[in-house]
Amino acid sequence: MEANVLKETQQSIERLDKWLTKNGWKGYDPYDLRGTPAFLKINQIKLLKIPQKSLFLLESAVPGLLRKLFAVEKKINAKAMGLFADSYLDLYKITGKQSFWNKAQETIHWLSENYNKTYSGKSWGYPFNWQSRVFIPTGTPSSVVTAIIGNAFWNFYNYTGEENYLTICTEICDFFVENLNIHRFEKDKICFSYTPLDNFQVHNANLFVAEFLIRIGQEIGNDKWIELGFKAINFTLSEQNIDGSICYWGKQQSTTCHRDHYHSGFEIRNLYSLWKLTGEEKIYRAVRRYYEFYLRHFFEDKTIPKLTPAQTYPINIHACAESLLCNAALIRDFPEGQDYSTNAVLWIIKNMQDKTGYFYYKIQKYGGIKRKIKIPYIRWGQAWMLNGLTQLAVRYAGK
Repeated sequence: MEANVLKETQQSIERLDKWLTKNGWKGYDPYDLRGTPAFLKINQIKLLKIPQKSLFLLESAVPGLLRKLFAVEKKINAKAMGLFADSYLDLYKITGKQSFWNKAQETIHWLSENYNKTYSGKSWGYPFNWQSRVFIPTGTPSSVVTAIIGNAFWNFYNYTGEENYLTICTEICDFFVENLNIHRFEKDKICFSYTPLDNFQVHNANLFVAEFLIRIGQEIGNDKWIELGFKAINFTLSEQNIDGSICYWGKQQSTTCHRDHYHSGFEIRNLYSLWKLTGEEKIYRAVRRYYEFYLRHFFEDKTIPKLTPAQTYPINIHACAESLLCNAALIRDFPEGQDYSTNAVLWIIKNMQDKTGYFYYKIQKYGGIKRKIKIPYIRWGQAWMLNGLTQLAVRYAGK
């Protein structure tokens, strides 16, 4: 069975790679439209709530048309480039194909040249405005984006042994420590902010920073970074729910517990990596409890990746990609995820991949009618899916 799944996965990767070769790195994003001046203006006018909701519905129904009307440009997304760099390096390692190596080098070089130069260290953000609880302008560095890109540089360092990649990793840690806001709860608990402009307590962002600080801190012997990483872990573990899950927001900043597939997957994978890095028993227990919750609540019939524990539809391609990434990361130590991984990848390829190679955005359900929203978002769909398929291929190939 594994040989068949590996073959299907490899063929899916080949189709997606051909589409990316033809399309290039530029593309639309689910959040680019909402960052345009016109859309932000509508968002600020309270009297226009009904038209605003209509725009959201229209965006889901005709995403390409609205982007043309609002003059949204296709752009290169730094997070996508980090995922592409990581994926193509791994694809080269398991196949030896020169074209994969060329794309790995092209994307990592782009990241080396196109970082944020306003803040100290190295960091990256999104190529559009982001309206969250605070306004985050285009290019503002994000802890999540930067950590994901940092993973690509770390992998290049490990594969090539070239010190310049490790230097960039240390500069990323400098950015985290010197520019992110750090909320200090107690002597041994802290939370890193999402960007330098906010004071958000977001658990997946906090864990991304903690994992990277400890990983690089161990490599170069920086005890300060390791200590900060452990304090960030302590905060997130202190807010783990009885059922094993962890909410998106810290409990001081939200009275409701939002949990979705991809952010939960981020939290689980970072905790798993932190357990492997540290050997800490309390982190292992947290991973096991959370992964058990994840498998029980985030799949329909052990196959279809659900958006939230209570909601299957819309079936979102980012949730699909995370289902591959999370299970690929954990099944070596938690084999109970094997069937979920196998079932999910075959379902995703069959139902979400276009014959031209790219992956659809989502499947909506209106009453009993299902409709595929086929716009090919680069970061949200293609980059994450290439990364998910690649990590699954690496796992099935026994690497």
